[in-house]
Parts: sequence; structure tokens; C-alpha cells
Amino acid sequence: MKTTREIALGRVTGGYQYLSDQDDPNCRHVVKVDWQNRVPRAVVKQDLLYTLGSAISIFSPSRNNAVARLEHLLAHSEDPGALGAGSTPSTPRQQHDDVVDDPESKPNVAEVAADQITTRIGEEFSGHGFAHLVAELLRAEGFEVDEAPPGADGGIDITAGRGLLGLESPKLIVQVKTGQIGSEVVAQLNGLVSTHGADYGLLATWTGLSKPARDAVKHQRFRVKVWDSTDVIDALQRNYERLPEDIRARVPLQRVWMLRDES
Repeated sequence: MKTTREIALGRVTGGYQYLSDQDDPNCRHVVKVDWQNRVPRAVVKQDLLYTLGSAISIFSPSRNNAVARLEHLLAHSEDPGALGAGSTPSTPRQQHDDVVDDPESKPNVAEVAADQITTRIGEEFSGHGFAHLVAELLRAEGFEVDEAPPGADGGIDITAGRGLLGLESPKLIVQVKTGQIGSEVVAQLNGLVSTHGADYGLLATWTGLSKPARDAVKHQRFRVKVWDSTDVIDALQRNYERLPEDIRARVPLQRVWMLRDES
């Protein structure tokens, strides 16, 4: 899903159909699919992302236990890796079967770079470290920030505001989660915004929101904002030169200019 950088997972439930009344000629050839889960790209390991980026629309993956991992993603919203969660090592025939499509032969360089940055952030800033990264990104955006120490925080990981003392609007209450966020977290944050007299609530999540949580955020769109992994990476790239040296050392980036693919 290009707009949210998520991967949709489902099962085919019906055979081929031709929709003659469909205005878009590219959408007339269909099969019925029961879409059962959406996971952020951040939870999928790089080798499986390469496979899912195949240049062919329809293909049968076999490398690195892709099928077992996709089943696990569908059920648990996490990628166990090539040798995890009941998967078995690929046989030599599976690894070299010419019938199975190879991973994409012409990868999207920008997307590959974003995936690599995502993987590095996930490795370097787990647990409370992710909250610290979000705090530094807010500081780079011009906020005065107060970070809660590790441990029980009453639902408030970060408070932020504009001005010399951080008392000017917009004033933010921030919750940071590395796991998937449920609707109860959205409700809690909304209550904290009112209780503490803040203007907005910010949910920073590395692995996305459950469907009930996404629906809850839609109903609070003028009060609660979400930063997912894509927003965090955008903020990091936008403010990279203003971030502390230790952050830049843990995520070393360089800017590269290249010709745009106009095909």
C-alpha cells in the first residue's frame, strides 16, 4: 500500500471474474479476496521485502521460507525470519527452482533505502530508546521537550510545547509504543490531553495501529495525530543535520542525488 507503506495480507476466496461494467479497464480482471490483516513494512525483514517486491504481479515465493513467514505475518503481525516460527530450511531445489519468480530484478532504490533505514532504527532504538529518538526529533522540530524516565509513566512518555519554557501552543502529550497500538491507547491519550490541558495528543508507533485504533483515530483526527514508522523516518531525514551526534552516529545517512525514473 503506497500511501501508508503497509502490506495487506488476505486469502483468495473465489475464482476469476471479468467485470465488464468496470470503468477502469485495469480493474476488470479480478478474483475475490478476504483481506484479513495489514502490517507495516517495518515488521517485515529485508529479504522477505525483496521477495514481495517482485516485478511480477503473480508469483509463487519459495526462498527463505517465505510462505511460512507470510502465514505467520497474517496470524501474528510479525515476521519470524527465515528460520523462525515453525518454518523449515529451503531445499536446494526450492532455492533454484526456475518455475518460481526471483525477487525483483529492478528494485525501487528509494524504497530499498527506506527499508534499510527502517531496519537500522528498529535495531538501534528498541524499547525506551525509541521514545528518546522521538523526543530528539521533536526537539529538532523546535519543541521544548520533557522525557519521562524508563518505567511507569502514567501513559505520558513525552510532553512538548513551543516557546522558551515549552508552555506555548501547540502543547503535546506523547505516547510512544514499539508494539501495535489498540483502541484503548487512543482513548487513554485523548483523556490525558483533556486532563493536562494540552492541545493535541501524539501517538508514535513503530508497528502501526490495530483496525479499531485506526477507526478511533479517525474520530479524533483534530485531537490525536499518529507518527508511524514512515513519519518517523521522514522527520529523521528532514531534521538530520539538527539531531545530536550520537543519534546520527547510530543512523549514519548520506544524501544521494540520482536521475528520476520517468518510464
